[in-house]
This record gives sequence, structure tokens and C-alpha cells, in this order.
Amino acid sequence: MNLKQLLLAALAAIISIMIYGGAAQAQATRTWVSGVGDDTNPCSRTLPCKTFAGAISKTAAFGEISVLEPGGFGGVTITKSINIVADGQHAGMLVAGTSGIIVNAGPNDVVHLKGLILEGLGSIGNSTNGILILGAKNVYVTDTVINGFTNAASGCGVSVASTTSSVRVYLRNVEITNNRVGVCVTGTGGVNNAILLENSTLEGNTANSMALNGSSAAANVFASVLVGAAISLSGGAQLISSGNNRIAGAVGPTSVQPLQ
Repeated sequence: MNLKQLLLAALAAIISIMIYGGAAQAQATRTWVSGVGDDTNPCSRTLPCKTFAGAISKTAAFGEISVLEPGGFGGVTITKSINIVADGQHAGMLVAGTSGIIVNAGPNDVVHLKGLILEGLGSIGNSTNGILILGAKNVYVTDTVINGFTNAASGCGVSVASTTSSVRVYLRNVEITNNRVGVCVTGTGGVNNAILLENSTLEGNTANSMALNGSSAAANVFASVLVGAAISLSGGAQLISSGNNRIAGAVGPTSVQPLQ
């Protein structure tokens, strides 16, 4: 092969890498995970990934990760608007010593989580938070179970702890059980963090069913059950009971609103 042929071959190889390599790395608006998937796959429906962490890097902002078949999909950190959805599938997330889901997105980002089962393994796992929210605009958690996050220093089923921008978290049809604290919300200064709890259960949490800290921390509870541990309110935090709730513990809501 002469020099001209070598140069042409090299140029063709470079073009191939630019075209096909770039396409392979492009993020999709919808990806899939499966218990029998592989994170080296492109996370397509026919070639799904194995974990949420593997899929999220291949999913574009405002995209969706769908659970194709049952499996254990591990923990994940979310830094953009995204949907993680399991409809009719067992979407387990088992972690030890860490948080199951960390949401650390931008102040205008929206995250949807649906149909997940987060397991912290209790004293064996010593896991921190089921869902730790450090930043976002809105986070929606629906049809989800969060169990066994018992770390002595944190150990919250859901923890809202943004310090840079206000976050609204909506929990609907969520079971938060056997954690150190069911729901933790911290809000100080100009950062107003709030939880809306609807048709959900906080039960069997050992220290507090709910712990709200700071004058900019609030929770609104509707058609839900909070039993098994006291509620903790400190620093001027607000707990509003709207409608038909069962709330047990030494500290009750700061205000009650009737059904409307």
C-alpha cells in the first residue's frame, strides 16, 4: 500500500469514528433498563441497560428511563430534569451505606419518580437516605416504597435539604416505613423547602415520623397516616393538616384546614 492509499485509509477511519462514534455516544430521549440488561448496551428497548446509573448517562435531559423487566437497579444521582418510571414492574433499588437516590439538579429542573422500591437494609445496610433532595424545582414521587434507611446521623426515608434554591416535593401513594425518620425537611433563610404528602403512610420509623427544621420548612399532609413515632417541629417549621389524616405523636400540626 502506497502513501496515498495509507492517507486515504486513515482519513476514512477518522470519518467513521466521527460519524458512528458520535452517534453511539448521543443521548436518547427514552431509555430502558432490565434485570437482565447490560450497562455497555445503548439502553434501547431491545438492548436495555442493567442499572439506573448506567442509563441516566445515556438519557437526555427531560427524557425518560423506563423499566422494561423486573430487576434491582441500584442507586442513582440525578442532575437534570428526568423521569424514572416503572409501570407494573418490580423496580428494586437496594443500597448499603449510601443514599438510594440523590437529586442534585438545577433550580428549574423537574424530576418524576414512579413505581420504585428503595431498600436500605436496616441495621445491616446502615444506609443514609432513601431519597436525598439537594436541588431541583419540583420533585414528584408516586407509587413508591421506601424502607430501612436507618443511619444514625441521617437515616431519612425522604430528606429535603436544598440550601441554594427552594424545592417542592410531592409524595403521592408512597409508603415510608422502618427508617430512622420518615420525612426530613430543612429550610432556612430565603430557601423555602416544602413537602406535600397525599394518600401516603409513614409508619414504623423509629425516631420521628416527620422532622421539620427551620422557619422555611413546611409540610402539608392530606389523606395520610403518620404513626409509630412522634413528629418533630423546630425553628418555626410548619405542619399543615388538610382533610382526613391520622396523625399520632406528642407534637401535632401547627394548623388544620378542612376539606374543600
